[in-house]
Amino acid sequence: MPPADTTPHGPATPTARARPGVPGPAPAPGAYGAAAGPPGSHGTGAAEGAVPGTAGSGGGLAPAGPGVPATDPAGSRHGDGGLLLDRVGRWASEATPFGIFRLVPLTRADDLTLLTTWMNDPAVAAFWELAGPPGTTARHVRAQLAGDGRSVPCLGLLDGRPMSYWELYRADLDPLARHYPARPHDTGVHLLLGGAADRGRGVGTALLRAVVCLVLAHRPRCGRVLAEPDVRNAPSVAAFRRAGFRLDTEVDLPGKRAALMVRERTTPTKRAPVNR
Repeated sequence: MPPADTTPHGPATPTARARPGVPGPAPAPGAYGAAAGPPGSHGTGAAEGAVPGTAGSGGGLAPAGPGVPATDPAGSRHGDGGLLLDRVGRWASEATPFGIFRLVPLTRADDLTLLTTWMNDPAVAAFWELAGPPGTTARHVRAQLAGDGRSVPCLGLLDGRPMSYWELYRADLDPLARHYPARPHDTGVHLLLGGAADRGRGVGTALLRAVVCLVLAHRPRCGRVLAEPDVRNAPSVAAFRRAGFRLDTEVDLPGKRAALMVRERTTPTKRAPVNR
């Protein structure tokens, strides 16, 4: 995971009004509007929108294999996020000090173009290792979309602006479970912030808090949220700590030594201040 946050400074002034207790509307799979819906009751790009155009040769998210309907442009059997992760695409929005945040499952070729741009940022490539032509990113995303829904790739929207990429996954069904005492419905998270303008000012920490709140609110069987950033990625580890995660242990995973970060459901939540 690339640097999610590199500063201990406090959050910026809130940019949107929240309505606690009012769930956000369910966004259509693969679509997003100019502004996110109202936040739920719970409490890591400078681009202002998706990069125009489509991915190059081999970069589109065409149907990925047998049994995938040809009318599904993403090749996804679970465009709303799927049952294994309690339909991420139908989750509410969440208020943060930087605006209203929403997760939208990745399905569109334009989304892939934007994601490819982010993956070629040296700060991102150093830890994601997906720099290269659109096909490199496409294969990474397609493997999730063609699966059984245990991992859901998402765009993170802040006041309707695509500015981050997230992967929510069932850690108890992932190879990671071989490296720690997994519990049923453990939920893992990967993230990147798309542009330098959103790094180093507390955005990553604020969004991690928001995603934890969303996971625990919409996945009642999940008792904890986990992450496994590279131990060399000190800014990310620090961002997770500030978001309420604790360092459980270090584990050797393929390609990296990881810091296993854990956020228990019982950990007190620091709710973001919002305008009233």
